[in-house]
Amino acid sequence: MDFLEKRFHLSKNNTTVRTEIVAGITTFLTMAYIIILQPLVLTGRLNLMETGMDFGAVAFATCVSAALATLIMGLHANYPIAQAPGMGENFFFVLTVIPAVAAAGVKDPWKVSLGIVFVSGILFLLITLFNLREVVINAISPSMKNAIAVGIGLFIAFIGLQNARIVVDSPGTLLSLTKDFASPEILVFLFGLIVTSVLHVRRVKGSILIGILSSTALCLVAGGLSRIVPVGYLKLFADKVTVPEGFFFLSLPPNPAQTFLKMDVLGALRLSFVPLIIVFLFMDVFDTIGTFIGVAEHMGVVKDNKIPRIKKALLSDAVGTAVGAVFGTSTVTSYIESSTGVEQGGRTGLTAVTVSALFVLALFFEPVIKIIAQFPPITAPALVIVGAMMIKNVSKVDWHDYTEAIPSFLILLAIPLTYSISDGLAFGLVLYPVIKLFSGKGREINWVSYLLAVLFVARYLM
Repeated sequence: MDFLEKRFHLSKNNTTVRTEIVAGITTFLTMAYIIILQPLVLTGRLNLMETGMDFGAVAFATCVSAALATLIMGLHANYPIAQAPGMGENFFFVLTVIPAVAAAGVKDPWKVSLGIVFVSGILFLLITLFNLREVVINAISPSMKNAIAVGIGLFIAFIGLQNARIVVDSPGTLLSLTKDFASPEILVFLFGLIVTSVLHVRRVKGSILIGILSSTALCLVAGGLSRIVPVGYLKLFADKVTVPEGFFFLSLPPNPAQTFLKMDVLGALRLSFVPLIIVFLFMDVFDTIGTFIGVAEHMGVVKDNKIPRIKKALLSDAVGTAVGAVFGTSTVTSYIESSTGVEQGGRTGLTAVTVSALFVLALFFEPVIKIIAQFPPITAPALVIVGAMMIKNVSKVDWHDYTEAIPSFLILLAIPLTYSISDGLAFGLVLYPVIKLFSGKGREINWVSYLLAVLFVARYLM
C-alpha cells in the first residue's frame, strides 16, 4: 500500500485504494461495449459490408491498445481517464477511409487504412511532444472549458437515454419519446436508475457499479425464469441477455495474427490520402482535448485555466493510436465514460491502471463481458446519473459577458446535437474570436484562438 500511496498520491487526492479500484471497475463496465462493438464496426458486420478484417484480431487489438494507452495515462500522468478506440473515428475508418482507399485501386484497402491511422498517431505524438496540444488547451477560456464539461454531460446522458430506448428515432422530428413503455429496455433502465439514484443520494460507495450489477442480475434472473415459467414477457429478457450453451467464465484470447503488423505505411503516404490523415488528426486532437477538459473540470483540478501534467496525459492517446494500428484497430482517444469513475470517487491514475488491467483480463473473460455489453440499458443509468452530476459546471460560465456566453452556449448545445465532441467544439471555437473581434474585445484573446478558428473552417471546407 505504501508503494501505491507514493506512486499515485492517494492521500493528497483524498481517495483510497478501494475507491480507486471501484471507480476503475465502474468506468470499465460503462465502456466495455467497445470490445464487442469495435470489431463489429471494423469488420463491416454492423453495416453489412465486409472489410476483410478478422473479428477476433480486431477485438484483441482493441483490448491491447486500450490497455496500453490507459496504462500510460495512469502511470505517467496520474489521471483517472480511460482510453480506447473511439466511436466516430471507427465509423469514419470503415465508411469513409476504406472506400476512399479502395476507390484508388488499392488491394486490401484496410491495410492502407491502418497505415493512415498509424501515420496520424505519429503526428499526434509529435504535436504533443512539441506542446502544441497543450497550447490549444490553454487558449480555451474558462467559460468554454466549463461549457465543454456541461456539453459532455448532456452528451453522455443523451447516449444513456438512447441506449435505454427512451429516446428513439422519429421521421417527423428526428427524435421522440418511445411509445413502448412496457419493453424490457425501459424496465431494466428504470430499475437501474432507481437503484443507482437512491444509493448515490445515500452516498453509498460504488453506487454506479452496484446499479450496473443489479441490472445485470435482473436480466439474468428474468431470463432464467422464462425457462421455468413460459411467460411471453419473461422470454423477452431471455432474448435480450443470453448466456451461451456451455458457458464458461474463461476463454482463450483471440488470435491477433490476421491484423498484427499488417498496416501499409508506405501506401498510406500517397498525396491523395493526406486529407484523410489530417481528418484523423483533427478528430483525435479535439475529441481528446474536449473529453480531457470535461473530465478535469468535473474533477475540479483546473487551476488558473490550466490543467496539471497535461503534456503527460496527452501522450497516451498518441501512443495508443500508433500501437492500435500496429495490432489492427482505429484511432484511440479519451472516453467520456471516464466520468462515471470520477463520479464514484476516482481521482488518480490507479483508477486508470485498474481499467487497463481489466482490458487485459477481458481477453480471457470475453464471455462475461459479452453478457453485460450485449444489452445497453444495463449501463444506461450510469451515463444519465453522471450527466446529471456534470451539469453543475454550467454555473461557472460567465453568462454576463455575451462574448463568453454565446460561444459557450453553442458548445454545450452542439456537442450532444452533433453527436460529436470535436464538431461541438468547432461551433464555439470558430465563433469565439469572431465575436470578440467585432465586439471590440479582440485583444483579450491570443493568436491561437484565431488560428484554431481558421483551421476548423479549413477542416470543414476540405
